[in-house]
Amino acid sequence: MWGGRPDPDSSSAASPSVARASELAREGIPFSTLPASGNRATGASIGKSIVVKGQIFGREDLFIDGEIEGTVEVMDHRLTIGPNGRLKASVKAREVVIEGTVHGNVHASERVALARTAKVVGDIRTQRIVMEAGAFLRGKVDTGAEEARPEEGTVRSPANSQGATGSAV
Repeated sequence: MWGGRPDPDSSSAASPSVARASELAREGIPFSTLPASGNRATGASIGKSIVVKGQIFGREDLFIDGEIEGTVEVMDHRLTIGPNGRLKASVKAREVVIEGTVHGNVHASERVALARTAKVVGDIRTQRIVMEAGAFLRGKVDTGAEEARPEEGTVRSPANSQGATGSAV
């Protein structure tokens, strides 16, 4: 008002597409649904002091640094299990990045990345997997590469290329 400074309460100070927190409160929208400010602004976050037992379904990227028991599904998005994250859960996502501990099966439609601090006890199913030195994995890995698998009932060996046939035992 005085001194040529813009008035913070004037409508020109805020962009019309950005709603103020006070406006959202009047409309009954809880602040927890607003995007977080900071480096994880593109998705939801479960902090290291949070414990969840049950099912989590989401339509956005999810960062978990707490404890989860049950099911976690963010099918078309990225799931990151932070270094403090502890899951006893089946996990389904487009991309899964594991820095913490997972006891359960992991299914990613595109990619799974295991950091050196990762501990996984369970099967992994994905198209691509990246595993840093030091990561722990106890379970099977299925990359779904059907064309790389031999035909069922046939053993591929150097003898097969010379016309001999064999069968799987």
